[in-house]
Amino acid sequence: MKKIRRGNNDISYSWKVNNHSSPEKSFQIVEGVEMRKILKLENLEACRIVRRLNRFVVEIKTKGGTYDLASINNTGRLQEFLVYGKTGYCLKRERPGKTGYRLVAIEDAGAGALIDTNLQMKSFEVALEKGYIPWLKGYRIVRRNPRINRSMLDYLLIKDGKEIYLEIKSAVLRKGNMASYPDCPSERGRRHVRELIEIAGERGAMILFISGLRGVKGFIPNDDADPEIGVLLRRAEAENVKIKALSLFLDFASGYINLENPDLDVFLDFLP
Repeated sequence: MKKIRRGNNDISYSWKVNNHSSPEKSFQIVEGVEMRKILKLENLEACRIVRRLNRFVVEIKTKGGTYDLASINNTGRLQEFLVYGKTGYCLKRERPGKTGYRLVAIEDAGAGALIDTNLQMKSFEVALEKGYIPWLKGYRIVRRNPRINRSMLDYLLIKDGKEIYLEIKSAVLRKGNMASYPDCPSERGRRHVRELIEIAGERGAMILFISGLRGVKGFIPNDDADPEIGVLLRRAEAENVKIKALSLFLDFASGYINLENPDLDVFLDFLP
């Protein structure tokens, strides 16, 4: 069993590779023939969104009718989700501090739009380890947060001596039946793409967009919010940076994070 704790007063997670559950676990890896089931969130609670107070804190109304604060780690604007009356899904903190809950998903399209970036990345790690992502089969993580020039990326992967520098971006903006990124101008996102373009001639470079939305058919850059991102992504693809996407969502009835499509289509020149 592994125990993971992130930040002061944060939620404690534990997981192990089997099907047994216990009250202490917030998620577990699921073995079996259903490969879409990645992580299980225990003690998931529904809430109502009241308002976003700042970049990292949302006021919520709990199922018991009391008002509390919930943290969020997705720094996008999330304007379609963080509106009064929307149903959210939270994990209660074991040691409440400034916030008593962590907001991880918002009801969308009959499921939970997974907005929590840590859970998105943990889901990716599990899917990679279990071989659920066909285009990364055989790769493993050798380093988290590798530094390239002025930027810190998410992962360094390796397979048979071949390395890939991988940056993950959260795509939780729904545009019709497409997932999109970003939902606001992102200087950090532009910098990461530029850094990957610089190294692509000598080393493997990849950007993975994780859609937290159920039922999307592909990924498109959001030129309306940040036209330069789309330009840079098209340039990156031409410079041998691989651009990939996958989709997952939270099934709030069961508490599972499901991998819906491990190889979501990417449309860099999409015209609505």
